Amino acid sequence: MNTVRLFFKRPTTWIGLATALMFQVIFSVVWMTGYDGVSDRMGNLKVGIVNEDPGFGAKIVEQLRTTLPVQTEVFADSQSAEHALNERELQMVIRIPAAFSADVATPDKKAELEYLLNESNPATIKSMMTGVSSQVTAAVNKIAVAQGVQGALSTANVPADQAANSASALSERVVSNLVTTNKVNGMNNQMVPMMLVLASYVGAMIMGMNMEQSSMALAGQAGRWQRFAARGIINLGASVVVSLVGATLVSAFGGGAEQGFGTLWLLLFLIMLTFLFVSQLFLLLLGMGGMLLNIVTLSAQLVSSGAMVPRELLSGFYRGLGDALPATFAVEGTMNVMFGGPGIGHAATGLLIIAGAALALGALAVAAKRGRAPQAIPSAAGSR
Repeated sequence: MNTVRLFFKRPTTWIGLATALMFQVIFSVVWMTGYDGVSDRMGNLKVGIVNEDPGFGAKIVEQLRTTLPVQTEVFADSQSAEHALNERELQMVIRIPAAFSADVATPDKKAELEYLLNESNPATIKSMMTGVSSQVTAAVNKIAVAQGVQGALSTANVPADQAANSASALSERVVSNLVTTNKVNGMNNQMVPMMLVLASYVGAMIMGMNMEQSSMALAGQAGRWQRFAARGIINLGASVVVSLVGATLVSAFGGGAEQGFGTLWLLLFLIMLTFLFVSQLFLLLLGMGGMLLNIVTLSAQLVSSGAMVPRELLSGFYRGLGDALPATFAVEGTMNVMFGGPGIGHAATGLLIIAGAALALGALAVAAKRGRAPQAIPSAAGSR
């Protein structure tokens, strides 16, 4: 027990206990508020509809626009819809083929509705859109097709009871064809964006904490600007090495890189460098107390980045917060590089802007501090 009392006399013991407690408090508050109401915001998702059928297609489109639990947008052609899907402006595309009406009316044929999914998204998108596609197929079967065929048969002077029976039989002849783009091979690959955000920011936090301790220890030997410049150089070098190791390991364990290994390495370098500058900023502002803000930032980024849950399903506050945090661009860029997408230009620009802002604010924090002057190291001659 005496040893236990000795431990509790050390401030570092209390700091460790407080840190463990704050992790629980911060993650509980951020995650419980961040994911609150997610299932109620499905209406924020958007589905594109391409109608190539001049017959019943218009009726089907109208029915879908009024009954689906998501937003809908009608596109004139498949190319523009697929482009919006690749840009993640849509979560799914529904295509009604030109021969849909004819196939429905032919007893020995099955009409087909085509659904296009972009797997370069959070995993929940695929499961949610698969559910929507089943709902669409059921709606077309039970409502649009049945009513349309019955009307067509009645117009052709077929007795009403026979028309109803024929319509009932044909209403079960519509099938779905699910087509995926930017396919993700396995859950291990699907989780890479979140893993990289978590590993990179936690690594940046721990490195920044130790760099801050080193900087304080060197306060008597080097000026504040010298130490700030040295930290920047070390951050740059560490980002090169750490990102190379990360990209190599991801590739070695089967991670894809649709845009090439070099692009993946470049993106991971930008992610790591930005995370280092952001985590360093809080330490420059508040000293070791800045670790509290780093914990908050880590938790907020895991929620708001779109790595696990689509950002469209988050509240306006967390969507806006994600726009200002680097993990959002890190997840976007990682998905584009590994799974496929529009490229890393937008993500890289966002990361560079945030890194530049963090570096500039860090310089202002250094300028605002009044550090003690470095002491001259006594020469050997002077010590005699």
